Amino acid sequence: MNSLEGLLRNALLAAARSARLKAMALRLPVTAAVVRRFVPGETIAECLAAVRALAADGLHASIDFLGEDTTSPAQAAAVRDGYLEVLARLSAEGLTGTAEVSVKLTALGLGLPDGRGLALAHAREICAAASAAGTTVTVDMEDHTATDATLGVLAELRRDYPDAGGVLQAYLHRTLDDCTLLSGEDSRIRLCKGAYAEPAEVAHQTREEVSTAYVACARVLMAGDGFPMLATHDPEMIAAVAELAAQYGREPGSYEFQMLYGIRSDEQRRLAATGEAVRVYVPFGTDWWGYFVRRLAERPANLLFFLRALLGR
Repeated sequence: MNSLEGLLRNALLAAARSARLKAMALRLPVTAAVVRRFVPGETIAECLAAVRALAADGLHASIDFLGEDTTSPAQAAAVRDGYLEVLARLSAEGLTGTAEVSVKLTALGLGLPDGRGLALAHAREICAAASAAGTTVTVDMEDHTATDATLGVLAELRRDYPDAGGVLQAYLHRTLDDCTLLSGEDSRIRLCKGAYAEPAEVAHQTREEVSTAYVACARVLMAGDGFPMLATHDPEMIAAVAELAAQYGREPGSYEFQMLYGIRSDEQRRLAATGEAVRVYVPFGTDWWGYFVRRLAERPANLLFFLRALLGR
């Protein structure tokens, strides 16, 4: 990543938390149309329509009910209820074989005073509903300040729901050790590069360093006894995962690729057509601003797509 790209990425990540910029963006008629590339809609019905379309292409889904800046217990409870409704609809429509849910603990109240117990209680309810419906839950990772608390909650959830999955971010210096600890039998771990602005003392800063760390972490997970979920759109990382699968004798279905809705959709279908298990992260809801801006920050091509839309090209 060159210095200009780095400055642009940091500016966008700061914008993800700006209420003022969100309000300005919402006034632009083109914004909603561009957002639909990455977020299929604000309602459960729109989300499930996207899940069905993915299933028709042989792709699985992980549904994220968007919400990160929860400021009250009532808001946390509303997020929990939203997930319970999603799971009920997945069950009623016969989609639990193809879709699971991803949850952010801050959306469930983790950041509130004494929020750990609240987030854990809400996450338990979601896990119970998912188990009853015949699907799974993956606990998302956020910025590094929440890593220890998130992994602690995940450990407690796995006592009763051993198929609860977690997420590790390769750009954090600590993650190789976390992968070793979480590579055991039945452990479901999504490995991603990381999408938050983090300081150098806790995270790798260059693209090359992050890619090297990703492959090292993927190696630990693929050599382990768990179920690795390799989240990447990077062709080099996809090729590296394929090499690791061959090296460690992993057949398709003993791990899976994961990608984001609206990004490299052709590659998602190509991998699925070769027999690989591919899961697409499908976000929905009204609180889409932070998620959308982080997608722009991840790849210059995403930002270029947005700017062209603004210019009507």
